[in-house]
Formats: sequence, structure tokens, C-alpha cells
Amino acid sequence: MSELLEQLASVAASGRPAALATLVAAAGATPKKAGSTMWVSEDGTPLGSVTIGGCVDTRVIERAERVIATGRPELLRMTLGDEDAWELGLTCGGEVDVLVQRVDPSSAEDPGVKAYAAARVAYEAGRASMVVARLDEGRERLAVDESGVTTGTLGDDVLDRHATDVALRRLASAQTSGVERVAIGDERTPLFFERLAPPETVVIYGASHVAISLAVFARELGMRVVVVDGRERMATRGRFPTADEIHVGMPSEIAEQLRPTKRTYVVLLAHDYKYELPVLREVLRSDAAYIGMLGSRRRGESIRSMLSDDGFTTSELSRLRTPIGLMIGAKSAAEIALAIAAEIVAVREGRDAAAARSMPNVPVPTADQREIVVG
Repeated sequence: MSELLEQLASVAASGRPAALATLVAAAGATPKKAGSTMWVSEDGTPLGSVTIGGCVDTRVIERAERVIATGRPELLRMTLGDEDAWELGLTCGGEVDVLVQRVDPSSAEDPGVKAYAAARVAYEAGRASMVVARLDEGRERLAVDESGVTTGTLGDDVLDRHATDVALRRLASAQTSGVERVAIGDERTPLFFERLAPPETVVIYGASHVAISLAVFARELGMRVVVVDGRERMATRGRFPTADEIHVGMPSEIAEQLRPTKRTYVVLLAHDYKYELPVLREVLRSDAAYIGMLGSRRRGESIRSMLSDDGFTTSELSRLRTPIGLMIGAKSAAEIALAIAAEIVAVREGRDAAAARSMPNVPVPTADQREIVVG
């Protein structure tokens, strides 16, 4: 669950209003902690473990009491010295904007409660959403999920339509949280678009040496890692200490249970027809963003031919990427994993990697990866 949504649940359990502070912008640079949040209770006690940054936190706590009492959000602009800026990920001093808003979980009509409740529904359904807030005035909030469902309002129907269009564009391009000025006639209204999305997940079928390295790379990229294998001695916590989930059993049955979404990247490393074909039958017609299989072009053609006989269309079969990975001349297990991770990033960022994948077959001379070639 998103840290923000988890913390909101804790605030809701208290039944008391609190102030939510969000780092929305930084002048002159992009902070590493953009979108960071903190909660402050009525008595000034910080809630939760995530804070925006030392000196900024102090100012937020000072202002939170007034925001909670009046119900009016405030946008704080603070000038930071080099040391404080470094803490927020800026390379040098600059200005940061922090939106402080009141959230009252005891009120079903609270704009923040309604918007974040809608965001949570989308999150739990595997969809990304944007919660939009005005930075000029008002407590209104608009939640937009990637399916186009909206909840709440910014107080103006025309602004709602424009904000929805911007939110859907940002969701489609996987943009992070940020500020945009939305033009309506001669006026430009500053809005904060807060992205709340389930984490991307790499599902690895086949607990090979390549899988061990890929699991590490995927976690470094901020993705969840799920390892699936039919061999209990291979799919172990000792071999995959950073994996979020490890499943041992019939891969096709596990594939049916996992139900890939648009944020799922499926990687088949078993190099065994009896495991790969049943899994492919499950995932090729799913919403998975990426489906890659270790093997040569000839082996890939053979797999596609078998699936074609099962009724899969050319369009569906074209989703299978094999040879797998970008063209980096990979030979070792770690290099192959790096090539796969790079291709996943290229797909995530909407880059056409087809040209980079055209490399000659290169055999990998290890028992674990016999006949393996990479793209």
C-alpha cells in the first residue's frame, strides 16, 4: 500500500482532523523527495515516519495548527540554504513550495477524504490515479483514475474538464507528481497533480542465475519482485533475499492467480517448454506491459508456432519478446539480467527498442543457461 494512503488510514482511525503537508515544487531544480508528505496532529505532533526535511518540517508544524483551525489550505514558500537544500535532494540552495491542507476523517464530505478514498479504490484495483489540488485557493480536490473515473471537483466545471485531461495525460505517460498551470481563457490556474499508483512488478518465472541478478536490478529500479519456480530448492529466500514474493508450485497455476496488470513485467527464464507454454497461454492475453522469454530466435519461432496452433493471433504473439533484452553484447548471467532490465525500462518509458534488439544470437556456455541467447 502507498505510504500516504497507509498514513491516511492511521489518521482516519484517530477520528481527529490533521494537517497534510506535501512538497509540491522546488524552484530551479527537481528535488529527489518531490511529493514527500508528512502529517501533523492538532497538538503539533508529527504523524508517520515520512517527513519532508528537517528545517521544512519545523515550519510546517508551526503552520499546521492554523490550517487545522481555519480549514483553509496554505502554500508555504521557503528559501533554503545549501545544507538544507541538500537534504531535500537539491544540489544547492533554492526555494521549495509546500502545500499544507486540513484533512478531517470524521467528515464524509471532506474534499481530501473523498479524493483519497477514490484514489485508494483505484490503487487496490491495480489502477493509478491523480489527486488534483488548487494552489491558489480553496480546499477542493479532484481525483482522476486512469480509467477516466473522476471524484470530487475543483469548484469549476471547466477547470475540472481541463484538469482531468491533464491528469489523464500525466497518467498515460507515467509522469510523477508535479505542478502545472492550466489555462482557461486568459487565466492560468496552478494545480498540483499528485500521482498515486501501485508499484510496478517484475514477475520472474524460473529461479535461475539470471533471475538472481534481475531480482536485484529490478529492486534497484524501485519495482516489486515476484519469483516463481516449480523447484523448492531453487526458489528460496537465500537465493532471492530481496524478492517481495516467492512462489513455489506449478507456474501456469501461479500465473493464473497473479493476474498481470499494465504495471506488470513478465520475464520467463525457465528455458523449458513444459513451463513456458502454459505460462504464455495465461499472460499473452493479459494486460502485462512486457512479456519476455529467454531463448534464441529459432526457439522463439518454434514457441510462436505452437501457440499459433492453439489459436493465438499474430498480434498476440507479437507481444512476446525473444530474444530478450537490449543489445549490449551480454554473455554472463548478470549481463543478461542487465539487458533485460534495460529493455523493461525502455518499454516503461515508451521508447521503441526494436532497433536496439537486433543482435546476432550469442550462446551462453553455462549449464544453468544452456542454449540461451539474448537480444
